[in-house]
Amino acid sequence: MKLPRYRTGNRELDSAAAELVDQANPPNNSDLVYELIASALRLAKDDANRGDLKIASAALKEMRYAFQVFAPYRAEMKVAIFGSARTQPDDPLYHQTRDFAAAMAERDWMIITGAGPGIMEAGLEGAGTENSFGVSINLPFEAGDSPTLADDPKLINFRYFFTRKLSFVKEADGFVLLPGGFGTMDEAFELLTLVQTGKAQIGPIVLLDVPGGSYWKSWKDFVDHALIDQGYASPDDKNLVFITDNVMEAVGEITRFFSNYHSQRFVGKRLVIRLHQAPDEEALLSLSEQFADILTEGRIERVDATPSEIEDNDHIDLDRVGLWFDRQHWSRLRTLIDAFNEFSPLR
Repeated sequence: MKLPRYRTGNRELDSAAAELVDQANPPNNSDLVYELIASALRLAKDDANRGDLKIASAALKEMRYAFQVFAPYRAEMKVAIFGSARTQPDDPLYHQTRDFAAAMAERDWMIITGAGPGIMEAGLEGAGTENSFGVSINLPFEAGDSPTLADDPKLINFRYFFTRKLSFVKEADGFVLLPGGFGTMDEAFELLTLVQTGKAQIGPIVLLDVPGGSYWKSWKDFVDHALIDQGYASPDDKNLVFITDNVMEAVGEITRFFSNYHSQRFVGKRLVIRLHQAPDEEALLSLSEQFADILTEGRIERVDATPSEIEDNDHIDLDRVGLWFDRQHWSRLRTLIDAFNEFSPLR
């Protein structure tokens, strides 16, 4: 194989690693397989201590297994549900979660939960085992995995929160958060940080309460006064979340996001957005003027599938528009996606 630029720095090790990759004969991406081996050998050369090596080894094993579990279901739409493990089955929040999960399953969406008790168990009950993934974390003080997913091959056990969060964010198309404790707040703010900075794909984020509940209203007040008013976040960042106490409004927000919008990809420095139906030229000109603040040059225009997309067979049948996005105002990009959904063929 032709060696990538990233190597071990030792010619003999580089050659041996390349021979090993050739023997394994991966069907695709042999260069990346080589770089994984090179990273392991670099750790050895760095004389990394045993604790560091344990972290790297366990994290890679956890990610490999999670990728394998999710791989057969990559074409399925999935929504992640976050919330408290302490919520009891007789709590209205439990019923709200169960009803939401059931409604999403009826629309052929799969559910990803933390596989524990409380809100997680409610989500699993509502969607049913066949429509659920359990992304569990090993904690000494918390009950074990939900019996709903006992012996289910879609149950994944993690040692580290960061690899678990990676699976949640990477595999889910939408997110719903119910009231919870520190863990729920951590998940909410990390998710918003990743989307706000472009480190995760933009997707619908719903903050769901029970009718008349004040949890997310209080959270919004804090964000408004302590973050946005103080200049620590942009007013546009509020567009990243949708707050409701109605299950069907939550379902509608999740599904509406994909009513016309499909996906996006950077090709070079240009952002390509794939749509089921692109707006006409007049509408695109109007959108270009409306969102000129996030364009570094040119305007939003219809484009053909790029050679890179064709090579990867990356949804080349869909309409697409291209724009020179500034890679900074991700909240505004979310608003642009909402505008594209106004042209949904399903409306």
